Amino acid sequence: MENRDFSRILHETADLMEIAGDDGFRIRSYRNGAATIEGYPERIADILANPNAKITDVPGIGKGLAAVLAEIESRGSCERRDELLQKFPPAALDFLKIQGLGPKSIAMLFEHFQVRTVDELEQLCKDQKLRTLPRMGAKLEEKVLRGIAQLREHSGRFLLNFADNAAREMIEHLSTIPGIEQIATAGSLRRGKETIGDVDLLVTGADPNLVLDRVATYPRVHEVLGRGVNKTSVKVGREGLQIDVRALEHESFGAAMQYFTGSKEHNIALRQRALRLGLTLNEYGLFRLDDNTRVAGETEEGVYKALGLDWIPPELRENQGEIELAESHQLPHLVEQTDIRGDLHMHTTATDGRATLEEMAEAARALGYEYIAITDHSKALSMAFGLDEKRVTDFAHTVRTLNERGDLGIRIFSGLECDILKDGEMDIAWDALAELDLVIGSVHSHMNLESAEMTDRLLRALECPHLTAMGHPTGRLLLHRDPFPFDFDKVSDEAIKRGVALEINSSPERLDLNAAHIRAAKAKGAKFIVSTDAHHPKHLLNMRYGLLTARRGGLTAADILNTQSADQFAKLLRKHASA
Repeated sequence: MENRDFSRILHETADLMEIAGDDGFRIRSYRNGAATIEGYPERIADILANPNAKITDVPGIGKGLAAVLAEIESRGSCERRDELLQKFPPAALDFLKIQGLGPKSIAMLFEHFQVRTVDELEQLCKDQKLRTLPRMGAKLEEKVLRGIAQLREHSGRFLLNFADNAAREMIEHLSTIPGIEQIATAGSLRRGKETIGDVDLLVTGADPNLVLDRVATYPRVHEVLGRGVNKTSVKVGREGLQIDVRALEHESFGAAMQYFTGSKEHNIALRQRALRLGLTLNEYGLFRLDDNTRVAGETEEGVYKALGLDWIPPELRENQGEIELAESHQLPHLVEQTDIRGDLHMHTTATDGRATLEEMAEAARALGYEYIAITDHSKALSMAFGLDEKRVTDFAHTVRTLNERGDLGIRIFSGLECDILKDGEMDIAWDALAELDLVIGSVHSHMNLESAEMTDRLLRALECPHLTAMGHPTGRLLLHRDPFPFDFDKVSDEAIKRGVALEINSSPERLDLNAAHIRAAKAKGAKFIVSTDAHHPKHLLNMRYGLLTARRGGLTAADILNTQSADQFAKLLRKHASA
């Protein structure tokens, strides 16, 4: 089992315990353990299997949780979770995924209505019976109905990082096969879509039978869906992510990569273009219509060139004008990982992070960054022990001292993720914010406002002269919470006017902004930051997902502020402060 499996089961158990009204301390221990394990650099399974290692050496894991983890490792669940799943309906875990419902409201539903399925819950809302319960009303019924629709829509979808990790593990499993030339990811994963339905892998060079047989022996395979002449499909893990592996001839690899990468709309446009040129394009190659002579197919570049086009980066293949740009040699040079010089959004143990400032700095320095910004939460997030005005000004002084000493080998910018309150005021007084190098303004509460009210809230926040960037601007949580409604054009126009950047939050649960918003804001001259919102050094590696999203939005290095050197970025901050 991977760390994410342990973490998920602990989180689910804690949720079920909360529905059951278990002791709050015990529930918190499960949640804290899940958070620690998810970001822990070593595999929990390896520690449990090592007789010379102690799982209780992992911070936050006591003897009780150690026994639970050992049980999860041995059979994929734990006693308390099993007891509660027998006590509650099988759909209890699905209820927890519905936006608007929490453990306490679910417990009330079970007690008063004995509701057992999502369909029964939906009918309950339609019959307007939910509003008869304490602290529930018509708005909650509407929210739950939207949440049920969202649950059904997202069924079978997976976060980008989850699919990416599964693909990497399968590639590693197959890479030792004799004769392997290439193993490559295709499909929506290669295009960097924010959620993934299934994973496509293409393999060349080895004996196809050897490749396709090896797929089924991957330890995390839960079910073999099919085995054909050149394709094996499996479901992996308890989550049931489908992975399709195709064994290809060398001469068709490029055409297959183009075909299976998609998108469908991009491919249709390319095939129509091929027909106009007297050609036909499929997964085996590009051929002349008159005599079926192969024109291209070994490489993607060759396929696009034969169609009179520059090679198009996979992230742009959505039939959003990229073919016309490729024809006129005007495709943008998209931002790359090596362009990023620093990460501007992360948290430490001062609030809800899992590592100290020094540990985050060391991890960033190991990645080759020139600078980072530490942006712990402000006081409105009391659960995260957010900073008040005194702690903000003390922190700014501490960072100045650290930079003067230069002990960390990387430049630190003092920052804050400052809550934007319901009325649009900043959570911290402006004179305290002025002490910081940068401020990220974010919404973490009151997300159910009407569009006009939310728009006014964000516009008022933009009046703060110390605001550097808008954090995760739409507030969405992928597969869990929709973006809050607001007039994006009006807010982004005001941000551009005031020189406030828009964040592309690289957390795989957010990837906020999305590609459509990025394209719209870029066309008007917006500037962006791409940052990880890291709460653990391991989360810094999520930068790649934010960059995939930035590339899907057509961004170049020039569009992104943290591609600048430390001195250039500091100069930009000083200019913004004096504006």
